[in-house]
Amino acid sequence: MSLPKKKKEQAYVKQLTESSFDAKLIKLCDISANLSDLKNYDVSKSKKLRIVRQKRRYLFVIKNDLLDNTDYPKIQTLLESTEQILKKYGQKSIKTKSNHS
Repeated sequence: MSLPKKKKEQAYVKQLTESSFDAKLIKLCDISANLSDLKNYDVSKSKKLRIVRQKRRYLFVIKNDLLDNTDYPKIQTLLESTEQILKKYGQKSIKTKSNHS
């Protein structure tokens, strides 16, 4: 299927929204690793910013389902560390629970 880029992105976000907890947890780990390694990417600042914005969007989609699961207490820590990276790139918070305290 050859959808335009914007439609592919919308379909992916919908799929991510409807995915299992395990899939969302894996996605969080993937996002965290990608954001942590971003400083080593050999791309322009504007490309890095596009990547950060995309990852932030995915985090926003999955964060509530992840935070609602208390079986994995380290999820909050992982989300907070990704928040710090987002801040370094001038992005708004995704409002993890600790941001409300």
